[in-house]
Formats: sequence, C-alpha cells, structure tokens
Amino acid sequence: MKQEVYRVAQRYGLGVTLVAASWMRIPDGPDITIEVVDQGFDAADDWIVAHAGPDDIVITADIPLAARCLAAGAYVLGPTGRPFTESNIGDALATRNLLSEMRSAGIESGGPLPFNPQDRSRFLQALDRAIHAQRRPPG
Repeated sequence: MKQEVYRVAQRYGLGVTLVAASWMRIPDGPDITIEVVDQGFDAADDWIVAHAGPDDIVITADIPLAARCLAAGAYVLGPTGRPFTESNIGDALATRNLLSEMRSAGIESGGPLPFNPQDRSRFLQALDRAIHAQRRPPG
C-alpha cells in the first residue's frame, strides 16, 4: 500500500512519514520521510502515538495501535480501507484478543484473507474520503 499512499499524498500535496525500527528505501522528495526509532518493544508505536493528532491520518493493521491513535485524536484507517472509529475499535480489540487466545490454545483460525484488487480499491476510496474529511473545517 505504500506506493498508493505516496501517489495519493503527492496528488493532494500531503506529507507522509513512515516509522520503522530500521532504515528502508523511500522515494526521493521533501514530503516523504522516514523516522527510524529504537528497536525496543512498541518503540515505533510509541513514536506514532506521541506524534499523532487530529490533523493526521494513521494507516495501520495493528489494532492496539489504532486504538491508541484514536485516543490521540487521529483518523485511523486499516490497509483494507476499514476506518477504525470510537464505535468499532472495542469490537476490533475484542476480536483480536479472542483470536489471540484461540491461537494460544492451539486453535488455528486460518489468518487473514489474501489482499486483493477489491481491497486496494476500497483502501484508495477510504483514503480519499479520509483526506477530504480531514480537510473539512470543523462544525
């Protein structure tokens, strides 16, 4: 999804910050940056939450990170185009915890479905809606 995010951000003149525990290649340009953080447990998540706010769109599949970013006021979007909101994050966390307990008990859940073209399209539409929503004046 990174290439799609870069293209959309460029179209709207927005900056993109990737956060990772190690350096990775990113496209040249002043609006795309990488923040390399310590490799400690949740270091990248902690950096994201510390810097996320009401004017930001955070893209993540990490549900606990999504919950923390929502609490910081950011708009949070999953990679399949599903927005995380105050009204659905509790269910998402509960489902994640249930599946984790099932895996711990040796019950296989099959994992997520493979990413497909419909997911890509849904994500791009949701990202476009999120950008427009963030740009709308409050009230």
